[in-house]
Amino acid sequence: MGIPLIQQVKIAGYILRKKLSGQHRYPLAMMLEPLFQCNLACAGCGKIDHPKDILRSRMSVEDALRAVDECGAPVVSIPGGEPLIHKEMPQIVQGIIARKKFVYLCTNAILLARHIDDYTPSPYFTWSIHLDGLQQRHDESVCMDGVFAKAVEAIKLALSRNYRVTINCTLFNQEPPDDIADFFDYALSLGIEGITVSPGYSYQHAPRQDVFLGRTESKTLFREVFKRGKERNSKWVFNQSSMFLDFLAGNQRYQCTPWSNPTYNIFGWQKPCYLLVDEGYAPSYQALMDDTPWENYGVGINPKCDNCMAHCGFEGSAVNDTFAHPLKALRVALFGPRTDGAMVEDLPVLYSRVDARAAQIPVLMLPEQERGEGT
Repeated sequence: MGIPLIQQVKIAGYILRKKLSGQHRYPLAMMLEPLFQCNLACAGCGKIDHPKDILRSRMSVEDALRAVDECGAPVVSIPGGEPLIHKEMPQIVQGIIARKKFVYLCTNAILLARHIDDYTPSPYFTWSIHLDGLQQRHDESVCMDGVFAKAVEAIKLALSRNYRVTINCTLFNQEPPDDIADFFDYALSLGIEGITVSPGYSYQHAPRQDVFLGRTESKTLFREVFKRGKERNSKWVFNQSSMFLDFLAGNQRYQCTPWSNPTYNIFGWQKPCYLLVDEGYAPSYQALMDDTPWENYGVGINPKCDNCMAHCGFEGSAVNDTFAHPLKALRVALFGPRTDGAMVEDLPVLYSRVDARAAQIPVLMLPEQERGEGT
């Protein structure tokens, strides 16, 4: 269980080559969004908040593979929208695998059984199934009854066909830690490879803004969840670095590294990251790296970034810390995140409330210390 050895070795070798070459900013995983159309309208997602002509748009196979070559990241994650709606998705996946890149095809699994024969099991290919909790919680999250049951059946089908399968899970506000622990126990009992977990980020185009976690709320929730895992002696396997999990529990202080997870979609290369959708686009990967004002983004630097603890911003930071402090990372990997004691202090807030108002940030998206009268 966990990330296969071949993937660990290839990614570690890639990172070492980048570090030895002195390159500071490089991608670890690329987000490839070939369409925005979806067959669900989830409360915490605003990807379908586009005009009909945009929702009907599809990235060509040629554009997708050119972007993969431009970026050069060893891992390609394909979210959406719902990727299985794209008629040429099998050709895109096949082309990426042929380049010896690791592909995670993210899907709500509603269409998986219908399309599973379009794909071939490979060490380079993983079905990443979206599940945000057990039946009631997940169906509420995706705003449709019966989706959880379909996803579980799809997981069992894919596993029976010898595919790699992971679950991607986003945690939102007011979720009981015991329920999350029950879900993790159940998910691993299915025989999946691991879980990718992240706190829900305050996505500005989402139809509901009251579902998202503040920064302190995120840390407290993850501490309580990990504490339940230790109390139960659960053998949870996450498809993420141990240091990122320790960060979620409030034990590490990281600044985000958005260039480690660049996004390419039908508009181009998205500045600066997958989650900030109104910052513009670059015509090429090199232009993204050269022309994006990276210094204008980050926790305490830009009010839009302050409550974000998502893996697409901080997994790269955690991996850098792992390479810089391997013994610390080994200790966390062996014993799990610390679940008691003081949390590390957050990065200082360097902007004013005037900056937040100018950026039109809803109060719920501000860090806790910036909320209250006058915001």
